[in-house]
Amino acid sequence: MPLAIRTDACALDFLSLGALVHRLDPGVVPFRKARNFDIHVSGGEYNVAANLSDCFGLKTGVATAMVNNPVGDLVQARVREMGVAAFYKHFEHDGVRGPNIATVYSDRGQGVRAPVVFYNRANEAAALLKVGDFDWKAIMTGGCRWFHSGGIFASLSEANPDLIIDGMKAAKAQGAVVSFDLNYRGKLWKTVGGDKRAVEVLRKIVANVDCLIGNEEDMQKGLGVKGPEVTKKEESKLNPDVFFGMIENTVKEFPNIKLVATTLRETHSANRHDWAAVLWMDGQRYISPTAQLDVIDRIGGGDGFAAGTIYGLLAGRQPQEALNLGWAHGALLTTYHGDTTMATLAEVDAFAAGTGARVQR
Repeated sequence: MPLAIRTDACALDFLSLGALVHRLDPGVVPFRKARNFDIHVSGGEYNVAANLSDCFGLKTGVATAMVNNPVGDLVQARVREMGVAAFYKHFEHDGVRGPNIATVYSDRGQGVRAPVVFYNRANEAAALLKVGDFDWKAIMTGGCRWFHSGGIFASLSEANPDLIIDGMKAAKAQGAVVSFDLNYRGKLWKTVGGDKRAVEVLRKIVANVDCLIGNEEDMQKGLGVKGPEVTKKEESKLNPDVFFGMIENTVKEFPNIKLVATTLRETHSANRHDWAAVLWMDGQRYISPTAQLDVIDRIGGGDGFAAGTIYGLLAGRQPQEALNLGWAHGALLTTYHGDTTMATLAEVDAFAAGTGARVQR
């Protein structure tokens, strides 16, 4: 059965389930030498909803945990700015230990110095979520066209995977497409049972999924799917054949999957990347152009790709055009500070169509 997307008017075009975080970013200064920093509101699952709302004009929502303290107030304000409808399970902070909105620390690196990312997810409110915390029937009243979650949220606790599946089943019951970004993070899975549990949990979730986002490493480490042999590793990063070979193996094990997509990135330095993307949909293969990126902030590029591709599909664009929109939006997102978009749809369409970086007058 091909991927079927609702075309009727719904209250929500897109709903994500995940964790909100705030990222402290000192720019190119190593964090240990930082004197000040920008605060970015983020979250792998939320970012896609924010991008689809702010750039692409869709009606989006996020189901997540919220803490009633000043950090929570800051996060809620940023969510409102991006136009995302919020469905919160509220937690009261005890004034000392939490529950907390997680903190992500990063610096962007520069040239030969790589970016660095580390976390404080102790007593995180999102890890306390469980089945029953969200009334899916009420949230999806009026219809929902697309439901999305990801592997970062799944890794936060033993209860989160069941909540993801609960949301997916509710979304499928009323005709929504279900997508999942594997976003495999070994550091996070280490705290809830390690690689073995990651494979067990993610395979259980992916059995409910229509659309999968993830690269060959995500599928190998997150799903335990064996990949094709790569003889020259340095040539593999932009080689679509490696990814398509991985997809064939994945779809054999998960015949419910109708779409798989990922970005391909060759990192020459912190600021110079080659960027491409591939899409497998209903048995057909699609490959984007390749661009050379001058990167300001790489965090969020993958979520930008997911948002552009999902928008293209929801808007009824052909698969190749949808892929190119995702590729273009992800590329543009790396030229902004922060994790979420500052692009316009016109800019994304223009770049996807091959417009260069000449001044616009």
